[in-house]
Amino acid sequence: MAYQLYRNIALGNSLQVILDELIQSFLNTYRFCDNLWTFVLNDVEFREVTELIKVDEAKIVDCDGKNTGSNTTE
Repeated sequence: MAYQLYRNIALGNSLQVILDELIQSFLNTYRFCDNLWTFVLNDVEFREVTELIKVDEAKIVDCDGKNTGSNTTE
């Protein structure tokens, strides 16, 4: 997998540290079932260039786009 290329260099290590800190600070729950990730975050800020939106709780749902809508095997 391509993401493993960055694991053992400074960029990959720095990204992992930042992600670990973010997850410990904001992540309430997560689950993975049937190729679907669900994350529930607390006290989240969404930022755009001129806007800032703060919410008490946000749910992020993510799926593998390669397998969406297809039941065929490769």
